[in-house]
Amino acid sequence: MLHRDHPWIGRAVEDTATGRRGILRAIAPDVDQSRPVAWLLPAGGGMEWTTDPGSLANPAPLTSDTHPKGEQ
Repeated sequence: MLHRDHPWIGRAVEDTATGRRGILRAIAPDVDQSRPVAWLLPAGGGMEWTTDPGSLANPAPLTSDTHPKGEQ
C-alpha cells in the first residue's frame, strides 16, 4: 500500500485548514489524488475527512490510552 509512516498516527491533531481536531488515521493518497493526504476521524466518531499533511499541528500528548501505529 502507499501509506506513509508519521509519528502522530493514532493521536488527536489539529487540522489548521479547517480548525477541526481529529484522530490521525493515515497518510496516504486519496482515490483521485496522487500525492498523499492526511486522513482524520472525529474523536467521537463520524465522517472521516482528508487534509494536507502540512496542515497538521498540535498533536495530543502520548498517554496510556494513545495507540500509535503498530502498538494496538
